[in-house]
Amino acid sequence: METAIISGKGGTGKSSISAAFAILSENVVLADCDVDAANLHILFNPKIEDEKVYVAGKTAVIDYNLCTDCGLCMNYCRFDAIHEINGKMVIEEVSCDGCRLCERVCPVEAITMEENNRSRMYSGSFRGGKMVFGRLAPGEENSGKLVNMVRAKAKEMAKENEIQQIIIDGPPGIGCAVISAISGVDRVIIVTEPSLSGMHDLKRAVEIALKFNLNPWVLINKFDLNIDVTGEIENYCHHAGLRFAGKLRFDPVMVDAMVNCKSIPEWAPYSDLSKDLKAIWETIESKS
Repeated sequence: METAIISGKGGTGKSSISAAFAILSENVVLADCDVDAANLHILFNPKIEDEKVYVAGKTAVIDYNLCTDCGLCMNYCRFDAIHEINGKMVIEEVSCDGCRLCERVCPVEAITMEENNRSRMYSGSFRGGKMVFGRLAPGEENSGKLVNMVRAKAKEMAKENEIQQIIIDGPPGIGCAVISAISGVDRVIIVTEPSLSGMHDLKRAVEIALKFNLNPWVLINKFDLNIDVTGEIENYCHHAGLRFAGKLRFDPVMVDAMVNCKSIPEWAPYSDLSKDLKAIWETIESKS
């Protein structure tokens, strides 16, 4: 069973809830697919058993021993990544899209392409089972491809260790990384919050899930901060035919657990928040 937990916007508590569900599952492969800001490894401190380089793309580099500063590359660059500074052609690494056009037009072959190889995928063991996560280096792209790599490794680890449950902590938003995180999964849980932006982004996330023929579960976190909007979200779920997982109250226990590098069920197993999380997870498990 492959479960993706996503949110239309950041800050909804998605990762804390993913961590809680992973511990409640008891034996799980936890895949942190929020590769732009992976953080579950901080919470669980896994024993890293494998590390793989992820090549996000390529960046153009100038050999100044060959460059004649003719400016042809600058004139052809469609991404405005090449500028003349003090009479020299300079490539801005962050702006370079790696299209290789400058390399092709350079009359003296002074430009070559170097791999962006600072990103990594890590896998290993943690106290709830196995874990895999990706870390995209600053300025590097193709996050969706790294998410696919993380998911493939999670499936491999589940098969090798005869683990039935894979939990994916997906990225926020509705971009290509989210699409990579939910395509082909068995179920999707969307975590939202009772705010106008939360309601708006929930609808966008639902739209993406439905395009993949997934009827998502909706979970409202911090529901008691705005009862009126919570009611609107519940009505929306009812009229849209969505599966409503439940509501979690605002509770400092969530922050305390995170600060102490524990999941909520580990930090405060007898708290109301832990009991609510367990009830929600059991509901999703029994009805999926």
